[in-house]
Amino acid sequence: MKLTSYKREWFSNVRGDILSGVVVALALIPEAIGFSVIAGVDPKVGLFASFAIACVSAFVGGRPAMISAATAATAVLMVTLVKEHGIEYLFAATLLMGLIQILAGFLKLGRVMRFVSRSVITGFVNALAILIFMAQLPELIGVANTTYVMVAAGLAIIYLFPYVTKSIPSPLVAIVTLTLVVWFTGMDLRTVGDLGELPSALPVFALPQVPLSWDTLKIIFPYSVGLAAVGLLESLLTAQIVDDMTDTASSKSRECIGQGASNIASGLIGGMGGCAMIGQSVINVTSGGRGRLSTFVAGAFLLFLILVLDDIVRVIPMAALVAVMIMVSIGTFSWRSILDLRRNPWQSSVVMLETVVVTVGTHDLAKGVLVGVLLSGVFFASKVAHLFHVRSTLSADGKVRTYHVDGAVFFASAETFVMAFDFIEPLDKVVIDVHEAHFWDITAVGALDKVVLKYRRHNIDVEVIGANEASSHMLDRFALHDKDDTAMQVAAH
Repeated sequence: MKLTSYKREWFSNVRGDILSGVVVALALIPEAIGFSVIAGVDPKVGLFASFAIACVSAFVGGRPAMISAATAATAVLMVTLVKEHGIEYLFAATLLMGLIQILAGFLKLGRVMRFVSRSVITGFVNALAILIFMAQLPELIGVANTTYVMVAAGLAIIYLFPYVTKSIPSPLVAIVTLTLVVWFTGMDLRTVGDLGELPSALPVFALPQVPLSWDTLKIIFPYSVGLAAVGLLESLLTAQIVDDMTDTASSKSRECIGQGASNIASGLIGGMGGCAMIGQSVINVTSGGRGRLSTFVAGAFLLFLILVLDDIVRVIPMAALVAVMIMVSIGTFSWRSILDLRRNPWQSSVVMLETVVVTVGTHDLAKGVLVGVLLSGVFFASKVAHLFHVRSTLSADGKVRTYHVDGAVFFASAETFVMAFDFIEPLDKVVIDVHEAHFWDITAVGALDKVVLKYRRHNIDVEVIGANEASSHMLDRFALHDKDDTAMQVAAH
């Protein structure tokens, strides 16, 4: 069954995967070179990384049709390491990054995606769409008018050519057409060749030339942990987005392992660390890519382009690639989310907007998502806390009051729980009925301790009844009020 599934992931869409892979390979070149510049390394480091990560993840990744390569999210974390210790330490950190990601996969940390709300994912997508567009601005500011004409022409081809035929990806048609125009007219436009020198030889397998010592580990470990965390976060979010676009499921734990193996391969051939790329993944899916073959073709054809067709690649106008990335930006942005701002609960809208603002403001996807997840948690805790309430009844003789607790008792509702009790009322006994309640954490247990001990100081007997099994376990382990000889009875029913 697994073999059949694997064959389907590779060969069920051969034509579409090959064509979409070619488009992605062309779009990867300026990105890889640009990210190399950000990290402060030679362009070949980003190009070789993109080749290795894409090809290896095609075999071992958990999300078919997702594109992984060198990215800005990881590049920005490498700057200080390269500047202070040199590029060999970057290769070593990339290897350790991969090992950490493989460990995360075996520990099934991919399951943390369950805690990322839809609002955070929408904010992540919108922020990335904005960042993709902003990344094109240097190619659109202070340039000749012919550049704008070419970008407009590229967009026109991208959006209109599908009405002619959908058998060939329109972004590929746009890139080829604009390149031919520049070739035959001699138009003076900025090209891929202006970004930097392309490598002229195959990558070579080599271990990082660093001392195998604790000092080396102390240098690279903080960087590797940061790279692994950011890489997995962006990869898992991108996998979720591709899942939604293709209406298929993927293995998040396997994706963690795949990302780790890909980064180890990158480090062993002189490449930088990377992760999934939502922009290129969207290009791949919208161009017809659905299987692992599309990811492999993207990486393999990238290497073919820079080593064999380098003379052609150098004359590809940046205007063509900018048009493709603008298309990606427009297609990535969730335009419906703007209308949903007034329809959705205000908390969801705040989380989405906050994720966008923090991500765009810091140019750090990890920070935006982290703040979004934390804010979602705060809103969720507040909502659950408001569902909590306590009511009470007094016995006929006026000597026993029974408090009925309903809802979740945890850190956000603990104070409300304590304030619901009247410690001044003259009583012989207080019964706390928790049949409809659940004690979630030690803050909740501490609140119960506080109530019971306060009643005891007033010489009022206290009995807690109805604790469920999980709550009883918490009380048995952490409660203080039932540790002495005069402790009240916790009766579980």
